[in-house]
Amino acid sequence: MDKTVRMALLFDLYGELLTERQREYFALYYDENLTLSEIAENSGVSRQAVRDLVSKSEAALEDIERKTGLLARLEEIDAGLDAVGSCVGEINALNDGKLKSKELSGLCGKIAGLVERMKQ
Repeated sequence: MDKTVRMALLFDLYGELLTERQREYFALYYDENLTLSEIAENSGVSRQAVRDLVSKSEAALEDIERKTGLLARLEEIDAGLDAVGSCVGEINALNDGKLKSKELSGLCGKIAGLVERMKQ
């Protein structure tokens, strides 16, 4: 997974655990796509200070993830939902070809709907 995407996901999950300043600089860097120099200039601090704060924020988010494993678990659940959706598609195809059961088709539709809702 791309570092920017991973950091955005970690920030969404754990951002409230950072200090207000960490959240602010992190959001400017990752969400607003400002450079360290731009953030430093706008904030009246050195580029190094911004870099240190963003790096500490990244490290804090990664540390929280190591301890909780929430993002890893969400990725695992997402992969499981993809697998269930794929199996439902295969069952539907078999049903359409051989069994032609309306009940089975209805259950597959229900499961597919639940999978879609859970992935949102």
